Amino acid sequence: MAKPTFFTAFLLISSLYISSYFSVSKAYDSAPSPPIVSGLSWTFYQKSCPKVESIIRKQLQKVFKEDIGQAAALLRLHFHDCFVQGCDASVLLDGSASGPSEQDAPPNLTLRGFKIINDLRALVHKACGRVVSCADIVALAARDSVYLSGGPDYDVPLGRRDGLSFATRDATLQNLPAPFHNASTILSSLATKKFDPTDVVALSGGHTIGISHCSSFTRRLYPTQDRSMDQTFAKNLKGVCPTQDSSNTTVLDIRSPNKFDNKYYVDLMNRQGLFTSDQDLYTNSRTRSIVTSFAVNQTLFFDKFVVAMVKMSQLSVLTGNTGEIRANCSVRNANNMPFLASVVEEEVGEKARSEY
Repeated sequence: MAKPTFFTAFLLISSLYISSYFSVSKAYDSAPSPPIVSGLSWTFYQKSCPKVESIIRKQLQKVFKEDIGQAAALLRLHFHDCFVQGCDASVLLDGSASGPSEQDAPPNLTLRGFKIINDLRALVHKACGRVVSCADIVALAARDSVYLSGGPDYDVPLGRRDGLSFATRDATLQNLPAPFHNASTILSSLATKKFDPTDVVALSGGHTIGISHCSSFTRRLYPTQDRSMDQTFAKNLKGVCPTQDSSNTTVLDIRSPNKFDNKYYVDLMNRQGLFTSDQDLYTNSRTRSIVTSFAVNQTLFFDKFVVAMVKMSQLSVLTGNTGEIRANCSVRNANNMPFLASVVEEEVGEKARSEY
C-alpha cells in the first residue's frame, strides 16, 4: 500500500478548509434583504431633487481627494446618529439652553465631518430648494464614503425627516457600543435593535478605515498587556501610545487603513484588532466563524455589510409629517428664523429672475 505523500495530506487539509468555508458562506447567504420602512422610498427625490445623489458624490470626490480620512469620519457620523435616537440627524444639532448636545457626550467628542454635511446641505438646497433632509444627506454621505474608499456601492432608501431634539448624555452612552466592550455585550446591546450576529460583525467592518485615539485602547496595553493581542502589534502600539493617557492617534486597520476592504477581518485573525470590541469578535464562539468567512471572501463581507447598513439606516426614522427638513443642519428651524427668512427671500428672488 502506497504511503500518503505530503501533497495528498495537503489536498485533504485544503478540501476540509474549503468545505468548511462554503458551509459558512452558504449559511450567511440565505439572509433576506431588510424591508423598507413605511414612508421611505428608493426613489423619494426622483421628482423633487433628481440630482441629489450626484451632487453629494461629486462634492465628496473633491473632499476625499484632499483628505481621504474624512470618509471614515462621515461613516462614523452616520453610525453615531442612527444608534442614538434613530437616523434623525440629531447628532448634528448644537447644544442649547435645554442642555448639552449629543456632540458633548464622551463617545462623540472626537466626531468630525459636521461642516462637510452642512456644505453638502447648502449645495443640495441651492439646487432643489429645502426638500432634502440632513438625515438623508448623512446617510448618502456615509454610502459614498464607503464606495469612494473602495467599498461597495448600494442604494439607500430615502425620505427621512430631521429630528426636533437631541438625546441626553445618558441615552447617548447607553446606545453607543464602547471600544472596551466585549462581543457578548455588543451582541446583546444590538440585538435590541434587531441586529443579528452577522449584522454586528459586518457593521464592525466599518473599522477597516479610520483612526483612533490612544485613550480608546490603552487599557489593553497598560498596566498589563491583553493576552489576546499579538506581541509585535502591542509593541508597535506602545511606541505610538507610550503612556495610558497618550493623546496620539493610530490607524484602525494596519493593512490598508484608507481602503474599504476585508483586511480588518484578517487583522482580527492575526490578533491585530485595535479595540477589545474588535478582537473579541474572533474570540467569541458566536462570531468567530463569521469573521473567518469575511476574511477569506470580500464579496461576502460587502454583501452583508450592505444589508446591515440599509437596516441600520432605517432605525427609528421620522417620515411624513413628523420632524422637519432643517435649513441648517446644526439648528432646529424653530431656533433659526432669521436664516429661514433669508432662504425664503433668496428662493423667491431666484424664482422671479427665472420667470423674468
